[in-house]
Amino acid sequence: MTINKTKTPFADSDISTAHSETQSSTENKTSKHHSETEMINSLKNHFLIAMPSLTDPYFKNSVVYLCEHDEQGAMGFIINYPVKLTIQELLKSAESISHEPIPPITEPVFLGGPLDMDRGFVLHSPIEDDSQSTLLNEQLMMSNSNLILSSLGTETQPEKYMVALGYSSWDSGQLEEEISNNQWLTVQCEMDIMFNTPVSKRWNSSLQQLGVDPSQLSSEVGHA
Repeated sequence: MTINKTKTPFADSDISTAHSETQSSTENKTSKHHSETEMINSLKNHFLIAMPSLTDPYFKNSVVYLCEHDEQGAMGFIINYPVKLTIQELLKSAESISHEPIPPITEPVFLGGPLDMDRGFVLHSPIEDDSQSTLLNEQLMMSNSNLILSSLGTETQPEKYMVALGYSSWDSGQLEEEISNNQWLTVQCEMDIMFNTPVSKRWNSSLQQLGVDPSQLSSEVGHA
């Protein structure tokens, strides 16, 4: 899905093309078929939890779900930065979507990251017709297809979903360096945090997965 910043139309494309474009834009990151046994110390399917030392305005107090991580780099989506746009408003502004869900979908659209913020992504629970989605783990899929977006507010929508504009990306070795510089804590992802926990509590809840209280954060590096 590609959003024109003026009218925000979603460009329809099959998932294989869209997914390959995403890989290209993140400098040829690993394909979904790459064996995890070959990804030593991979943080795929982990949360990155921003430490107080990370002051970048795009990532301060953020929680990032990593959908890819290998020797070539990493890619993911911030899950606790809502923008001033509801999914209903996004659907209404999309040229290729004619239906208007009733009742309105009032959940916010999220800022997935600072890259390609004119592109939309849907992170969602597994669905019966997964031809337009990429499997990230047993409980989560990702799509940038119009077909998934247009299903929202209908009987065929995924049970759980969030819509993000843009994504986050790290070059080879960049994320590892940031972690060694005490900018991130890491923990295995929890779908309950991504889909059920109030946005304002996702950072604290992610820390609680590590048994960490915000007041305990210091210059020490932590991993899970």
